[in-house]
Amino acid sequence: MSIAKVTPGQTRIGWIGTGVMGLSMCGHVMKAGYATTVFSRTKSKAQPLLDAGAAWAESPQAVAAASDVIFTMVGFPPDVRACHLGATGTLAGAKPGSLLVDMTTTSPSLAVEIFESANAQGVHSVDGPVSGGDVGARNATLSIMVGGEAEAVAAVTPLFAVMGKTIVHQGGAGAGQHTKMCNQIVVAGTMIGVCESLLYGYRAGLDLETVLQNIAGGAAACWSLSNLVPRILKGDFNPGFFVEHFVKDMGIALDECRRMNLALPGLALVHQLYTSVLAQGEGKLGTQALLLALARISNVEFKPKASSA
Repeated sequence: MSIAKVTPGQTRIGWIGTGVMGLSMCGHVMKAGYATTVFSRTKSKAQPLLDAGAAWAESPQAVAAASDVIFTMVGFPPDVRACHLGATGTLAGAKPGSLLVDMTTTSPSLAVEIFESANAQGVHSVDGPVSGGDVGARNATLSIMVGGEAEAVAAVTPLFAVMGKTIVHQGGAGAGQHTKMCNQIVVAGTMIGVCESLLYGYRAGLDLETVLQNIAGGAAACWSLSNLVPRILKGDFNPGFFVEHFVKDMGIALDECRRMNLALPGLALVHQLYTSVLAQGEGKLGTQALLLALARISNVEFKPKASSA
């Protein structure tokens, strides 16, 4: 199965999923000169893209029928399955030689299943989950972890390049998703450290903005510390990445651990703490809301100076 060279003005792009990250990612593709057809379960979320010239389709199947390369950036594995393998999914409309690119974080086994189903129809498939949150999506600085056959990955790389700065082909189908699990395991451990550090400093009576000036420039420096702590200090728990999606990701990683007979107790602990955030009805908050769960455990009313100003 040959793949046509991706070219602005010629290659037709399909985009499914226009949420916190997908909206910006698709916007970068359009600004690079690619005619784009979009679908989202909530049409209003796609309105900025439609206003910018994107065409609307009524289903993933219709998107695929109108496109050469079809991207999905949705929420949960069942959404991914429906988008690609459902009765009105992409594979019901994709023509031979076209390319599916799932950028959702989902299970490696589902990525393999989509690849095999696509291959049976003469369609290419790549898994390309990302890291970098809403900031990375807006600034086109995402890290993109790619799984799939080399020819398909090479074909889609020019499109990845308008969305991200770090693009690495990790191996065959599902390898991108496995790499994203590695990423999320690191993020889980980092988030509990960041939030416990803030809680400790708060209880000790420190000025947390001053604390941040010191520790963000030392060995503790990390993306979460630099990007999420300033939000926390303003009392901003809006999502760059939803708690409910992070719980999903950690659940996928733990399922893979069970399959591989692997014990990761740190990941399991953070998963349970974030599950408590869900139980409080806070699943639509950003991952920095872990601070709220930890504060409740110690009966601390967290009100940093920056948020009370």
